[in-house]
Amino acid sequence: MSNLLFPTPEPSTIAIQNSDQVFPVRRIYCIGRNYADHAIEMGHDPDKEPPFFFQKNTDNINTSGQFPYPSMSQDVHFEMELVIALHQGGKNIPLENALDHVYGYALGLDMTRRDLQGQMKKMGRPWEIGKAFEHSAPISNIYPINQVGHLTHGNIQLKVNGEKRQQGDLNQMIWKTPEMISYLSKYYELAPGDLIMSGTPAGVGAIQVGDQLEGEIEGLGKLEVLVV
Repeated sequence: MSNLLFPTPEPSTIAIQNSDQVFPVRRIYCIGRNYADHAIEMGHDPDKEPPFFFQKNTDNINTSGQFPYPSMSQDVHFEMELVIALHQGGKNIPLENALDHVYGYALGLDMTRRDLQGQMKKMGRPWEIGKAFEHSAPISNIYPINQVGHLTHGNIQLKVNGEKRQQGDLNQMIWKTPEMISYLSKYYELAPGDLIMSGTPAGVGAIQVGDQLEGEIEGLGKLEVLVV
């Protein structure tokens, strides 16, 4: 449009495995404490909590294979997650129809400035400063369901410099993929291009410049990220 004050930014996109097409991203929803063991290690009782979500920004997506250590933090943590990519949206999506909205899955890291997040928690303030910063969402290619099917179980793990730090199974998620989609659609109108980061198992921890992160989800391959 000729009346724009300045050029609009390029849309955030993610490569699709075995395709020359790309997936345009609209929103990124992230569920908190969706594995019981992670909820416990963060000091919460998973049996007493309904699901809750926060968001990252679409331009936080990072497909470069490198993660620049961010400013204003001395305690940046990794959180390995399954990412759900939607190609259909809507409101009040019935649980039994929720999987019809899934285009595919990806591997993702919810990188977190834990010290800043902790400060916000103590003051009862939003978490964005700890979660939604530049490059904070490293993500792999998206694997369409016609290639991998729906992922209801399977190993999810993360190694740091070859040492296993996180390990769990997708079937340990408290809120499963259909439940997350249906629940979110009661509060937001979901749309094609939305991503859901589905939570992380226990074992989260700090990174340092030079660390090599290697995430793996059974059926999806690997996500390798170098901290720079």
